Amino acid sequence: MASRRRARQRALQILFIWDARKQPVEDAINAYYDTLYSDEKPERDPFVIDLVRGTVEHLAEVDDRITRHAEHWRMERMPAVDRNILRLAVYEMTRGGTPAPVTIDEALELARKFSNEESVQFVNGVLDAVRREMPEPNAPPARLNS
Repeated sequence: MASRRRARQRALQILFIWDARKQPVEDAINAYYDTLYSDEKPERDPFVIDLVRGTVEHLAEVDDRITRHAEHWRMERMPAVDRNILRLAVYEMTRGGTPAPVTIDEALELARKFSNEESVQFVNGVLDAVRREMPEPNAPPARLNS
C-alpha cells in the first residue's frame, strides 16, 4: 500500500476519533498514536498530521461545501465514516494541493474499505459536485472590470 494511501487511512481514523469524542484535535491525534503504538513512540507522519489539523481548522468551510452538495443530508445525519471521508477529501482537494481526481479516487478507496457500496456512490457524487465548482487548475485568473 502506498504511503500516502496509508496516511489518508490514518488521518480518517483520527478524524473519526475526534468526531466521536468531541475532543480537541491534538487529543484525538495523541489517542490514536497512544492506542496504536502503546509500547513505542513512532515518528508521526507530517502528512497525516497536516491533513487532520487542516481539516479541523477549515471545518466550517469544508462542511459548508459538503452540505451544499449532499442533497437531503444534514452533516449530523450522515454516517460518521462517510462524513469524515468527505471532510478529509474536500479539505485535501480545496486546500491540500492534491489534484481533485487523485483525491476523489483515494476517498472512494477509503469508502470501499471502511463503508459500503451505497456510501461509495454517495461520496463520489458529493466530491464530483465539489470538484465541478472549483476553478480549473490551469485557468487564467479572473479579470476584474475597471
